[in-house]
Amino acid sequence: MPGWVDFGALKRAVSLEAVLHHYQAPGLRKRGPQLVGRCPIHRGQREDSFRASLSKNVFHCFACQAGGNVLDFVAAMEQCSIRQAALRLEQWFSVGASGEGRPPGWQRQSVRKGELVRKEEGDNPPLPFALTGVDPSHPYLVERGIDPPTAVEFGVGFYARSGLLSGRIVIPIANARGQTVAYAGRALDDSLPKYQLPAGFRKGWELFNRHRAAATGSRTAIVVEGYFDCLRVHRAGLPWVVALMGSSLSAKQENALLEVFERVILLLDGDAAGRAASRAIAARLSRRCWVAEVQVPDGTQPDQLSLAAIRQLLG
Repeated sequence: MPGWVDFGALKRAVSLEAVLHHYQAPGLRKRGPQLVGRCPIHRGQREDSFRASLSKNVFHCFACQAGGNVLDFVAAMEQCSIRQAALRLEQWFSVGASGEGRPPGWQRQSVRKGELVRKEEGDNPPLPFALTGVDPSHPYLVERGIDPPTAVEFGVGFYARSGLLSGRIVIPIANARGQTVAYAGRALDDSLPKYQLPAGFRKGWELFNRHRAAATGSRTAIVVEGYFDCLRVHRAGLPWVVALMGSSLSAKQENALLEVFERVILLLDGDAAGRAASRAIAARLSRRCWVAEVQVPDGTQPDQLSLAAIRQLLG
């Protein structure tokens, strides 16, 4: 029935750990069955104010007093309603709203008139401008294993001029036609937000680097999580790589991937969330194409590996 959202199914389907991974919340560490660290909501400095129970799927901050379940967390981070938080989770983690796969006895949540669920479809519009004065040789890029030729090819670099992305590493995001639709801005430290994206940009509508990967003519795609993973794998001589810009694969990203590629190699992060995301995505894609999971060492990401190690894993 239009206008109903199964909040309970969303809370069962999406773990708080996966959502924290989606936000790339810094400074969290495992302490028994909990994640403990700085609060990503009010961005405090206390190293132990935020607690996330992985077994109960709830959180609490002793400083700002925010707390609740995964929906409450997204609502606090996005400064939106619980309903809007639910819609974001459906998009980010491809959790269907049709009722397929729901357990017996699931409860629907009603909405007020005018709050019907609208599945947003469309495209991110191309930008009418391009950032200039971008420095591709900034030390931060060198530390992340990105050499200047790769940075120049991708248009990545430090942006010192005024604007929303001032003082950040800017990363152009292009659509399937190679048109720039957004810039992501990476902070040089662990300050939040780690990645700045423009309001209204729909990350789940794009696959980072798809246009370059498609131009190689390869029928196999390597799928990674982040921008720097993608740049690092590309630098290793494997340019048929795309990035999810997160750990979830949206329906639109899935279709965009399989429009071009017949085989998919998943190379996601070597943490619990990355392993879980890899299994879930592999299960989905295996119904439509050949898919393989390649595991990076525990606790590492592809961009932290040497070029030789990347080639060995994918050789």
